[in-house]
Amino acid sequence: MSARILVISIFVISIFCALLLAPVIAAQDLSKYREFQFGTGLVKISKQVQMKPSEATAIHQRPAVIQELEWNAWLNSPPQPDSVRNILFSFYNGELFRMVVTYDPDRTEGMTAEDIIEALSAKYGTAAKPVAEITLSSTRFYDGEKTISNRNEKILARWENAQYSVNLFQSSSQAGFGLVVSAKRLETLAQVAIVEAIRLDEQEAPQRESARQQKKDEEIRVKQEKARQVNKAPFRP
Repeated sequence: MSARILVISIFVISIFCALLLAPVIAAQDLSKYREFQFGTGLVKISKQVQMKPSEATAIHQRPAVIQELEWNAWLNSPPQPDSVRNILFSFYNGELFRMVVTYDPDRTEGMTAEDIIEALSAKYGTAAKPVAEITLSSTRFYDGEKTISNRNEKILARWENAQYSVNLFQSSSQAGFGLVVSAKRLETLAQVAIVEAIRLDEQEAPQRESARQQKKDEEIRVKQEKARQVNKAPFRP
C-alpha cells in the first residue's frame, strides 16, 4: 500500500469514527440543562423564563453576591404541559452556577427511578450510581431575618465530567424526582463564599439583634407619642 493510499485510508477512518462518535459527544453535553447554559447572567436567564431580574432573591451580599431565581411552570402564559414543575436558579456574582429542577409528581406518577434514569441517559450518556447524598438548601426570610435550612437527599444516579455534574434524587419529603445540575468551578467558588457569608452573619448577629430591638423600641415610642398628642388635649379626669 502506497503512503498516499495509507494516508487517505486513515483520513476516511477518522472521519467515519468522528461521525459515529458525534451523537455520543452531543448526548453528553453537561454544560446546560435544556436551554439554560451555565455561566449565563441573571438578566438573560430572567428573560428566558419571562421573569424580571428584580424578582431574584439576594441570599448573600458578601463576600460574593449569591442570588436565587425561582421559576414555576404555572407562570407560563399560556400554561403549557411540562414534566418540570419548577427550577431554582442560583447565581454567583451574576453567573448561573446551579439549578435545582423539581419534576411535577403528577407527570411522573407511576414512573420508577430506572424510567427517569433511562430518559436522562439518552441525553447525558451512561449513568453512575454512587453511594452518596446531596444537600439541598432552602432560604426563607421572616421579618428581615434570614433562615437557612438544609436537607440531604440520596443520589439515585449521576452524570458528570471534569466541569459539570447532574444528580438525580427522589424527594424524601414529598413525592417526585428532582435534579441538581451544577458547574463545578463556579459552585466551588459559591460554596466558599456562602460559608464565609454565614460566618459573618453569625458574627454580626448580636449587633443586628441590638439594632432590630432599637428600631422596634423607637417605633413603639413614636406610636405612643402620636397617641399621646391625640388623647392629651381632650382628656377629662
